[in-house]
Amino acid sequence: MNQETILVADDDREIVRAIRKLLEMEGYRVLSAYNGLEALEALVENEVHLIILDIMMPKLDGLSALMKIRQNKNIPILLLSAKTEESDKVLGLSMGADDYISKPYQPAELVARVKSALRRYLYLGNLATAQEQPDNVIENGSLLLNLDEKQIYVDGEPVKLTATEYRIIELLMKNRGRVFSAEEIYERVWKEQAFATENTVMVHIRRIREKIEINPKVPKYLKVVWGIGYKMEKY
Repeated sequence: MNQETILVADDDREIVRAIRKLLEMEGYRVLSAYNGLEALEALVENEVHLIILDIMMPKLDGLSALMKIRQNKNIPILLLSAKTEESDKVLGLSMGADDYISKPYQPAELVARVKSALRRYLYLGNLATAQEQPDNVIENGSLLLNLDEKQIYVDGEPVKLTATEYRIIELLMKNRGRVFSAEEIYERVWKEQAFATENTVMVHIRRIREKIEINPKVPKYLKVVWGIGYKMEKY
């Protein structure tokens, strides 16, 4: 059984009840709040390891609550947002939210994102700003690449890659946000001149996604830029 405490804050009591039931079935202790002020009060009175925070709430909205929480706490915060709140979602991530869950949410995805955020938080031991990361480590969202170990971790868990898969992920992690054509990836990784290599690279990208993404069909990290190539999204 898990010992972590999760705070769920949403003004829709049915949503809170449903998420609470879902997470309690996974063994978590769940606290409820129905506006931003109640969420802040719950944090004062309880040790909380993760917050699920709705953006649109009365008395104190989710983004304002997020800003106040981030003044002295670095626990994972997942935003709940409707698709119409796309700009608020982006703003929330820039303000320090760790991830977001779109309404209507899929229960399995919500549980996966909660477990992902908690594993990463507990693995990193509650610390580390980018300045505190050693030079041999590249961190990007829930991905952590140790260059000395030649090992990638997803939410603190080591993931086994082939040598070729590792070289691809190392290239993309070192150049987050940059788009590489399939030909350039092939030449850099295979050290050979590229000739009709699109399918070869595509298969390896697909295999890497299956190992590092929560939902490989809707990847968060390893993105296709149609007609150009691939990139590692920067977080």
